Amino acid sequence: MPVTTSACFALVGTGETVVASGCRQVPIRAGEPLAPQLAAALADAGTADAVLVGALPYDRTQPAHLMRPSEWSRVPGRSGAGVFGQPSLVRVGGEASQWRVRPEPSLEVYRAAVTEALAHMERRPDLRKVVLSRALRVSGDRPIDVRALLGRLAEDPAATAFCVPLPPQGGTGRLLVGATPELLVSRRGEVVTSHPLAGSARRSADPLLDREAADALAISDKDNREHREVVTAILDQLAPYCRELGTPEGTRLVATASMWHLGTRIVGRLRDTAVSSLELAALLHPTPAVCGTPRDAAAELISELEVHDRGFYAGAVGWCEATGDGDWHVALRCAEIAGREARLHAGAGIVRGSDPVAEGEETAAKFAAMLRALGLDEAIAFEGTAA
Repeated sequence: MPVTTSACFALVGTGETVVASGCRQVPIRAGEPLAPQLAAALADAGTADAVLVGALPYDRTQPAHLMRPSEWSRVPGRSGAGVFGQPSLVRVGGEASQWRVRPEPSLEVYRAAVTEALAHMERRPDLRKVVLSRALRVSGDRPIDVRALLGRLAEDPAATAFCVPLPPQGGTGRLLVGATPELLVSRRGEVVTSHPLAGSARRSADPLLDREAADALAISDKDNREHREVVTAILDQLAPYCRELGTPEGTRLVATASMWHLGTRIVGRLRDTAVSSLELAALLHPTPAVCGTPRDAAAELISELEVHDRGFYAGAVGWCEATGDGDWHVALRCAEIAGREARLHAGAGIVRGSDPVAEGEETAAKFAAMLRALGLDEAIAFEGTAA
């Protein structure tokens, strides 16, 4: 039975804000071609301006979570404050001492997993990159104010804040909330765009140290190799669908509020505009930025080494119109919210030359945006306990 929810779907991006309500879940069957199911779902709406919104899970064997809203809008610019209200001036979920924090796994266990991944890579020359993630489960003494949380996340102009209602579990409603810096794919007519990020460094409040971190990232052999894996994979996957394809600006530094990244904007022109943005997202996902290279081998090793279920983390969130136009973003810097509990995720790309301690610190740095938005000390990501 399809489920209808009044919970709000939203993307607050750099160019526009998309909001949808009255969302009715569209049944999608795993293991079957997505294109005909998508066409049928849009046709069922009976209007030329139909749209689907939702999320793709990290695991490609699981079905997409798509919804057809009764109302939706696209507003130019970042209109988060108007849509979600003014962020609260108090802590989102309670005082810091009232939070309970459980790492999944501990930082020590995560570092051991990185070491094991590196050993696998030494034995298998074809395995060039593996992305390992960890989670933090935090819970407070009262329900988390999602409006306040999303409003705070939307304050970072370099990220796209998002909120996606998920299927309930055990009778409890869930929301995927985050602020991602990474565009998986966008389609407008024949023009297709992707902006992969890979290779990261933590930002500093000290301008001199911040500049040094950026400069070191730009010339890092390890980070540039990691980044090239992602760009090459996306170019290879898009090439059969495009009559033109390139990277007109080359690789550049991209800054968010908490991290520096290496980023490359990819632009192409489709041979056939019958290919929708959602189909392209399903084709590209998961990229080496969140999985590894080669994809199947990396995914298999991830399933062996990670102790938690990623769910929709490292998947994709977005929308697709009946015309095929739409935007899909990699679901990063996010948390699954259920009442008083939030489950945060962060990962790091492991390549030859990676250092387990440094990779653990990178995941901790990537937790910072969500922890700050919740009103928590980002040191929790390193210590695993509420301060």
